[in-house]
Amino acid sequence: MSTPAFLDSTEYPFAQIERDTQAYWAKHDSFRTYEHIKPKDKAKPKDKFYCLAMFPYPSGKLHMGHVRNYTLADVIARFQTLQGKQVLHPMGWDAFGLPAENAARLHHCAPADWTKRNIDDMRGQLQRLGFSYDWSREIATCHPDYYRWEQWFFIQLYQKGLVYRKQSIVNWDPVDQTVLANEQVIDGKGWRSGAPVERREIPQWFLKITDYADELLEDLAQLTEWPEQVRTMQANWIGRSQGLALDFAVVEHSQALSVYTTRPDTLMGVTYLAIAGKHPLALIAAQHSADIQTFIQSCDLGKVAEADLATATKRGINTGLFAVHPLTQEKLPIWIANFVLMEYGSGAVMCVPAHDQRDWEFAKAYQLPIRAVIRPAEQSNVDITQEAFTEKGVLFNSGEFDDLSSAQAFERIADQLSQQGIGQRQTHYRLRDWGVSRQRYWGTPIPMIYCQHCGTVPVPEGDLPVLLPTNIQMDDSGRSPLHTDASFHQVNCPNCQQPAKRETDTFDTFMESSWYYARFTAARENNTMLTQAANDWLPVDHYVGGIEHAVLHLLYARFFHKLMRDMGLVNSDEPFKRLLCQGMVVSDTFYRTDPDGKRTYFYPHEVTLTRDDKGRPLQALLIADGLPVHMGGIEKMSKSKNNGVDPQQLIDRYGADTVRLFILFAAPPDQSLEWSEAGVEGAHRFLKRLWRQVQSHQQQVQLHQPPLPTPAEAASISELKDVRRKIHSTLQKATDDLGRRLTFNTAIAGVMELFNTLQKLEGSDANICAIRQEGLEIIVLILAPITPHIGHVLWQQLGYREPLHQTPWRQADTNALLTDSINWAIQINGKLRGQLTTALQIEEADLIAQAKAVSSVAKFLENQTLVKTVMVAKKLVNFVVRAN
Repeated sequence: MSTPAFLDSTEYPFAQIERDTQAYWAKHDSFRTYEHIKPKDKAKPKDKFYCLAMFPYPSGKLHMGHVRNYTLADVIARFQTLQGKQVLHPMGWDAFGLPAENAARLHHCAPADWTKRNIDDMRGQLQRLGFSYDWSREIATCHPDYYRWEQWFFIQLYQKGLVYRKQSIVNWDPVDQTVLANEQVIDGKGWRSGAPVERREIPQWFLKITDYADELLEDLAQLTEWPEQVRTMQANWIGRSQGLALDFAVVEHSQALSVYTTRPDTLMGVTYLAIAGKHPLALIAAQHSADIQTFIQSCDLGKVAEADLATATKRGINTGLFAVHPLTQEKLPIWIANFVLMEYGSGAVMCVPAHDQRDWEFAKAYQLPIRAVIRPAEQSNVDITQEAFTEKGVLFNSGEFDDLSSAQAFERIADQLSQQGIGQRQTHYRLRDWGVSRQRYWGTPIPMIYCQHCGTVPVPEGDLPVLLPTNIQMDDSGRSPLHTDASFHQVNCPNCQQPAKRETDTFDTFMESSWYYARFTAARENNTMLTQAANDWLPVDHYVGGIEHAVLHLLYARFFHKLMRDMGLVNSDEPFKRLLCQGMVVSDTFYRTDPDGKRTYFYPHEVTLTRDDKGRPLQALLIADGLPVHMGGIEKMSKSKNNGVDPQQLIDRYGADTVRLFILFAAPPDQSLEWSEAGVEGAHRFLKRLWRQVQSHQQQVQLHQPPLPTPAEAASISELKDVRRKIHSTLQKATDDLGRRLTFNTAIAGVMELFNTLQKLEGSDANICAIRQEGLEIIVLILAPITPHIGHVLWQQLGYREPLHQTPWRQADTNALLTDSINWAIQINGKLRGQLTTALQIEEADLIAQAKAVSSVAKFLENQTLVKTVMVAKKLVNFVVRAN
């Protein structure tokens, strides 16, 4: 490689370095990964390593959360490349979704055009950051060559009975004209529109994820390299429970009221039953009561997420109907309650207010009986005056079941009800089948046709893909234009050729993100969904993304992978071997409150801070008027609070390597990163110092006739031997930090310590130059995955022609790590009192004598009787003493 002229500069020309380095990578296709692994030595094939960061939605501009996520993944990918592995590191775009429709309406353009422009802009930003992506595999989920295979796969699942369509009660946003997931309903309103959400019953397409509930739960045990928190969240979401399904006879009705409970031990404490507003018994009761009709309508506008239902005010109305307790024959009132939904279980629950907090709150509100039947094992009674007692314990007030433990009572009551034919043990799941249809335009068309003669008919494989029309203009109605586009929805039935109608719903965007990782292995394949390459590369060895995707995305991707396995497309059970969930990027917030209570937030650069002598902020003043603003504390970067930082501005000012270095040094990957402009400047100063040090070193090297002594030869001098030990101990630790531990911040800290050590080497003789040369090479090598641009250039300046990203990682020299001395901790009665350095080989008597002579130790031995001396080899000496 030719040496650029700017290498003679003593300043750090980051802009030119990064521009030229990226041009080199592009010219030489440096990060292209080929389908078949082609090692130079075919007898020793390279190990594969598939590194992937969760792909972004193309919003048009990167934020610091993106930068952190993709920098972490890039370091992992680059490090594994230096380890000699064949690395796949692709990038793509999660390009469908409602935000594009809303933006298109706002900007009076087509969602396809808006999305394409954003992809182009964000691709350029990613390239400026120097990420080692194989851009030849780039995918966008809105491209027909991607979603065609999603449609094909859906049809295969339909034919296997894993897809069905049914009427379903959904959360309907009347403004966005679409179905919302429970998690998208906040305080009863749509998360984007803010409109009150309605409960509607419409036909929806579902995937049978519940058929895989047991496997999804049990296979969590395989994911030993996932965070325990994520595995727990998934297990809770699946929510497998063992319980009892039982029937309560309804007075004057032939149909029993079926409920499911995980606590049959509390059965003798049931004082009422609650049903959903859409339950058949509720609808019967509503026929005779306008009040009940009104209450049911209000339930349709209520909160629907389980978390919201748990905290919402408990409301209900008495139906006037009664159920019969299956054991005591007591008549129990049946209420309609806002915390019961038809889509969960049977739409009815038995209520035990003494032992369920939700039931307790409802009973208190409506003055219903509360009967305690479970007490703590160590007590004779239980206090339920302030709240329910929800723990398991020992039964009382339960007739023949008194004094049984909760576990014993579960079995006894289940046996008795089973024998009577009114109860049976069942396994239930919190998980529900995945509703995948959305009433929006910008998504993958669902490949189904409705014919009056033939019913529901899949689109023939030869007619795929069902193309989404892109030359449309969004109007302000919120309604999908597919409903009014006759050229799209008016088709002939592929079976009978009679006029039919195409499905106008599109897929939930989680469908696209549930298999994209597999498509990267066959991104340019036009004849099949996946190839053998999927089995060569999968599972993904390291997946990086936010904890906010811990449940839905990761659960759906695991489900999709098992579906693809069972279709013979992949041969592994799980998609992602190791998972890293990075922490948030947070920064200061500043605001003023208007008279009406509305907050106006200001950017950090609009505010000046006064601090105390310890650097803690005392007051914030708005630069524009010099008046105080409130300090809102540290929060996640967001546009709404004006506390974000534009990555592009930072790159222009400091360079991509500085941004990458700060992002990785400021905090461990899985913890929140607190933004600091001073920290960014500090990272930039370090790179400038490194640049100048290499420049100075090269000038000193030129004073000597080559070659320099080997580092081992140069280290014959005692002082240089210690420096070389520092070099190789730093390399040894950084190898572990970058590979196994993923503590990039500690690897960088080690590099900075080593750099400071090298700077203390004074003089320019050949031995010093040889040790400094090795130290700088190790620094540049360790930083290669972190600051790849400056590393690429400094590697050349240090005398190497092979590009740094193709350089094999070095192993620490075990001989250099050996030491001639040893440091001892000296304790008295277990408390550290001093330090001692001795020769590596020392007689025990000499060691004890020298330890006693350490001044900080000797004073604690005065007027003391030595009881015994405890030694830990090569670590410490502990004198056990007592006073005279």
